[in-house]
Amino acid sequence: MKKYILLFSVLFVQCIAANTVRDSIYKFTFHRMLLLDDDCDACGCSANGGSMGFSSMLNNNFIGIRYVNQSYSTKEGVFNNSPWIAENFNTTQVWARIPISDKVQITALVPFHFNNRELVSGKQSIQGLGDITVMGMYSVFETHSDSISVTHKLQLGGGIKAPTGKYNSANNGTLNPSFQLGTGSWDYLLVSEYVIKKEKFGLNTAFSYTFKTENEKHYQFGNQFNYGSTLFYLLDLNKIKLVPQLGIAGEVYNSNQQFKQKVADTKGDVVFGKFGFEFGMEKFSLGANLMLPIHQNLTGGNVDANYRFSVNLNYQL
Repeated sequence: MKKYILLFSVLFVQCIAANTVRDSIYKFTFHRMLLLDDDCDACGCSANGGSMGFSSMLNNNFIGIRYVNQSYSTKEGVFNNSPWIAENFNTTQVWARIPISDKVQITALVPFHFNNRELVSGKQSIQGLGDITVMGMYSVFETHSDSISVTHKLQLGGGIKAPTGKYNSANNGTLNPSFQLGTGSWDYLLVSEYVIKKEKFGLNTAFSYTFKTENEKHYQFGNQFNYGSTLFYLLDLNKIKLVPQLGIAGEVYNSNQQFKQKVADTKGDVVFGKFGFEFGMEKFSLGANLMLPIHQNLTGGNVDANYRFSVNLNYQL
């Protein structure tokens, strides 16, 4: 088991400068356009799951509701002494993994966003439907050995994110442009998930890549790579099951584009440590996860990710 854990752990371990105040503000405006937008796990927008995960460690097929809270500190201005403000991105998400056949599953995520931030001029809030994501997953192989009680499962798939959330180009100002309900673009995902279990221990490793397109405002957020691996342990206490979890998750963002031109300083990456549990009884399960940043490089240091927290209630299908 140790060699498998080592192998798959390795897989996932992988300035504004201007001559005038006007130019500084211009660069700062585009510099902000990174903030994890269609992760939007990180920051509102589509909340497609990403590093928070698309699955349950207890149930392969389920329907449920998940709440995600993300806390950020953002610099409100272009100067060294500009104030920092608090931004909170809250998402209530209906999510499901539904079996179509023995090898095919459909995953759907429908987010509703409730975002707010404390500006120097006062509080700003937006709320409404976000971008809906639908994915298909195919089981490439699933093996089991009774002699050593080891199972392997590999799933590959893809999906689409629809621009059902409102995109407001006015938010592409000198503050965080990811303060949105949606990205305004049709985006496409490739997803893989590998699970290995031995007796009560297991390791879930997932990768996803999002190809993003230009919206009708001629803005295109950078393509995004998400990765994560979670080690879990199953405690089966008769009618009750408890699954503690420990892992790592990360995101990498390419440069944004406007009118087909790269926007300066919009690449970024962040790595989180992940802690959580799932508690199951009969067909219901309750889960919670906390993610804390280990390393981050967001908008040149003008945005700090503080934490992410999620809680979900699922019903097994």
